[in-house]
Amino acid sequence: MLLQKTLQNFTQNPKNDILSGLTVALALVPEAVAFAFVAGIDPLVGLYGAFMMGIITALFGGRPGMISGATGAMAVVMVHLIAKGNEVGETLATPIENLGLQWLFITLLFVGGIQILAGVLRLGKFVRLIPHPVMMGFVNGLAIVIFLSQLGLFKENVGGEMQWMSGNTLLYMLGLVTLTMAIMFGLPKLTKKIPAALTAIVVVAGIVIFGKMDVSTVGSFIKDGGGTGLEGGLPTFQDQIFTLFYTIGDNWSMILSTAFILAAVGLIESLMTLNLIDEMTETRGSGNRECVAQGGANIVNGLFGGMGGCAMIGQSIININSGGRGRLSGAVAAVALLCFVLFGAPLIEQIPIAALVGVMFMVVIGTFAWSSFRILHKIPLTDAIVLIAVSAITVWQDLAIAVIAGVIMSALSFAWKSATMIRARKRIKEDGTKVYEIWGPLFFGSTSAFNKKFDVANDPEHIEIDFIESQINDHSGVEALRNIANKYIDNGKKVTLTHLSPDCKTILLKWNPEFETIINDSIEDPRYHVATDLLDSEV
Repeated sequence: MLLQKTLQNFTQNPKNDILSGLTVALALVPEAVAFAFVAGIDPLVGLYGAFMMGIITALFGGRPGMISGATGAMAVVMVHLIAKGNEVGETLATPIENLGLQWLFITLLFVGGIQILAGVLRLGKFVRLIPHPVMMGFVNGLAIVIFLSQLGLFKENVGGEMQWMSGNTLLYMLGLVTLTMAIMFGLPKLTKKIPAALTAIVVVAGIVIFGKMDVSTVGSFIKDGGGTGLEGGLPTFQDQIFTLFYTIGDNWSMILSTAFILAAVGLIESLMTLNLIDEMTETRGSGNRECVAQGGANIVNGLFGGMGGCAMIGQSIININSGGRGRLSGAVAAVALLCFVLFGAPLIEQIPIAALVGVMFMVVIGTFAWSSFRILHKIPLTDAIVLIAVSAITVWQDLAIAVIAGVIMSALSFAWKSATMIRARKRIKEDGTKVYEIWGPLFFGSTSAFNKKFDVANDPEHIEIDFIESQINDHSGVEALRNIANKYIDNGKKVTLTHLSPDCKTILLKWNPEFETIINDSIEDPRYHVATDLLDSEV
């Protein structure tokens, strides 16, 4: 069934998928090269990584139309590992050149294993728990990061140093960027049969090539960064990494910690991108399947000499906006990227950087959630703070830290609000029994307020605590109820507990078997589970 769906997805919209894939492939080239420079490795390693990530996730991933490749979020994490590996390689009795790169390949094997394990354990579903303000903050922050990353392309090599463009060089760059954006904005209003991004790149590249304009190109960008060019062969099996484990020595903690960070960053960015593409296409992908595909792709990268990576939100949005919806679009992008390396390097190196910058600027405009400005004063203050904080942390630190911080902030806000919702309505029955009708959730955050509702010393001899409108959510809630019941019993008063769930009764009776006499069973008792490690099913 899975194979049938995959094949069907390949044949749904071939024309748009192929054209969109070619557009994405052109946009992938400078991104992969730039992130390879960030990590301190050869550009071809970045391009190989983008190819292997792209082809494997396109074929086996959980989100058709989503593009994966070498990413900046992961490249930043790799820098220290690669530098340390190179340092160790120079100090060995027999020095090993580029040992840091070999350590990266070894690390990617662990990264892939962790990500596959996350998919097998079905952890991908937890992305659905990310609050909407965090999602909006992530989108805004990433749009800003993409924008800032493009500003670095407005520099040129002057006397061996990278300096900001000026004079005619800057004017040409701005003019070509503006032309690219104008084509991408205007063409869809005339026709949607051809991708606007691809058309813009071809038109601007034609103007530069035939007009013999002296502007920054993909080729000059690679040379300015210290690379030799795009041209290369097929990725080769890195069998030497299995003989280099001995070089790690006392650095295993760094290898494993880096692997966990890379795996976390990769999965968070991939699953967040998957969630965004789901919303854009009004379809639903499989987070768990994507985890497994991402892990498999990173293992292949480690074995065949790629830098690894994850889903790329910018290229994914280019793909979706260009009409790419199926797996064919991602596969075409990956194969086209490899073909550029094998056969088309001289031609691709002539593409002006301005055309690709213009495409990415349009991605920034399309990615940023402009509606957030309109709703900031309409949503709760805590949600507004979370949205702004996640955006800022994404720019300041990285995506993983921003999302984790946003989820924690949202969880604490929810817990605080829920903690203040506990109520106790009090009434006296005709027989003199005082009834506490509890309303609201009882959990770790509301136990203090719950305890203050009772007046043990002054209450009458008969007490009834009714949970028909409340739910005990965790062990702290059960413990609070047990303590308050024991206080009444210690004061010689009779207490009755009504409308408890089976879980609550089981836990209370484990600790206090004598509670069987004070728990009132009823057909109206609610049924829900309590989050505690005391249940037999969870031990």
